[in-house]
Amino acid sequence: MGVVAMTAQKVTITMAAELLAYADREARRLQISRSQFIGEAVAAQKASEEAALAAEGYAFYAAEAAEFADASSEANAEAWGHDS
Repeated sequence: MGVVAMTAQKVTITMAAELLAYADREARRLQISRSQFIGEAVAAQKASEEAALAAEGYAFYAAEAAEFADASSEANAEAWGHDS
C-alpha cells in the first residue's frame, strides 16, 4: 500500500466505532499509523474510481473506433483497390 507523499493536512473525522477499531488493528498489523492507514484506504478508493472511469472511457472509444472502422471499411477497401 504505498502512497506518494503529499502535503498533509490535519482533519477531524467521525466514524463508527467498529470501523475505527478495524483501522487501528490493521494499522498495528501493518506497523503504520492510523492516519497513514486511513489515508491509504482513501487513496486506494480514489485510484479504484479513476481506474473504473478510465476503463469506461477506453470501452467507449474502442466501440466508437470499431463503429468507424466498420463504417469506413468499404471506402478503405476501394482506396486500396480491394473488393469489399
